[in-house]
Amino acid sequence: MFRLGVIINPVAGIGGSVGLKGSDGEVIQQKALALGAVPHAQQRMQQALQPLLAFSDQLELITASGDMGQNLCESMGFKVRVVYQPQTERTRGEDTEQALQQFLREGIDLLVFAGGDGTARNIYQVLGEHLQSSTLAVVGVPAGCKIHSSVYAVTPAHAGELLRLLVKGRPLSLSEASVMDIDEEAFRNDQVRARLFGYLQVPAESRFMQGMKEGGGQQQALAIQDIAAYLVDIMETDCLYLVGSGTTPRAVMEELGLPSTLLGVDAVYNRELIAQDLTEQQILQLLDEYPEARLIVTLIGGQGHLFGRGNQQISPQVIRRLGLSHIDIIATAEKLQSLQGRPVHVDTGDEELNQSLYGMVSVITGYEEKSLCRIAP
Repeated sequence: MFRLGVIINPVAGIGGSVGLKGSDGEVIQQKALALGAVPHAQQRMQQALQPLLAFSDQLELITASGDMGQNLCESMGFKVRVVYQPQTERTRGEDTEQALQQFLREGIDLLVFAGGDGTARNIYQVLGEHLQSSTLAVVGVPAGCKIHSSVYAVTPAHAGELLRLLVKGRPLSLSEASVMDIDEEAFRNDQVRARLFGYLQVPAESRFMQGMKEGGGQQQALAIQDIAAYLVDIMETDCLYLVGSGTTPRAVMEELGLPSTLLGVDAVYNRELIAQDLTEQQILQLLDEYPEARLIVTLIGGQGHLFGRGNQQISPQVIRRLGLSHIDIIATAEKLQSLQGRPVHVDTGDEELNQSLYGMVSVITGYEEKSLCRIAP
C-alpha cells in the first residue's frame, strides 16, 4: 500500500476574500468568519485527491481527525487511518506539527498538505532540521492567501495530477523548495517583510510545482511608471475601475494622485477614489451599482499567478461579472521574462472558470506597449 499523509489546515485562506490579507491567529479567523468568510481548504484538498480515487485500493491515507483530514478522506471513500486528534475544536499550527510528528512515527511515503505559508512553516518546523537525511517529499495544495513558498503546486489540479503520477509509480527526483512567510501585521499596513525560513524537499517537477515569488527591482521602476501613465491616459469617463493588488497597480493610483492599498483592491470612478481595501462582497455591490467597470490587475513575478494568490477578493463571481475583456493585465517585460517561458496561471478555486480563461491574453508592458501571453494549466 502507498501510505499518503494528508494534513488540512481548516482555516487556511479564510481571510482572503474578506480583505484581511491573511488568516494567522484566532482573532483574525474570528473576524473573517464574522465578515462572512467561508473556509475552502477542504474543497481544494478534495480537488487534489480526486485523481487518486482510481487507485484507492492501493492507498492508505494517514491523517488527523475531523476537518484536518478524516472527514474529507472518509467522505471520498478512501481507506483512512487516523493517528492524531487535536485537543481543541479550533485547530492551531501546533496541531499540524504534532500530527506530522505522529505521521513520521507511523511511516508515510509522501506528505500532501493544504494550507498557506504559515502551514508550510509548521511543516518545516518538523522536517526542516532533517532535510539532508530524510527522503520524505511534500506536496503543498495552495489554500492560503499569500503562497510565497515554492513548496506548493501551481493549483490543486496540478497537485492532483502530480500525486496520480507518483502513486502510479513514476520515479521521483527531489529538489529543495523554499519556505517563505511574511509578517501579516505589517502586510495589513502595506509593508511586505518576507523571510526565508528554509527548504523542504518536493518532487522535481517544475510544470506542477510553482516557483518562488520574485520582487521587483530598481530596473523596473521606469517601466512601471510608463504602464501607469498609459492606463491613466486611456481611462474612460463614467467607468468604475477596480485597481489592485500589488506594486504595479499601485503605480496607477500614484499616477492619479490618489491614496491606495498596496495589498488590497481600491475603486476609482472618474479619477476619484470612492472606496478602499474592498472585500469580495463590496466589489460585487459596486458592480451592481456601476454598469461599466474594468479591473486592473497584475501577475506575480516568478510564479506567474494572475488570480488566486493574494487577491482572493477578486473571486470567481467577480471575474465572471466583469469578463476577461474588461480586465486589464499589467506587468513589466522583466516580470514576464522571469517566468522563463512558463504560462500565466489562474487558480480561482473554480475549475470551470479556470478553463474558460485559458488562451492568449494581451498584457500591457509599457506606454502603448503590449505583449501576448498564454494562460494555461
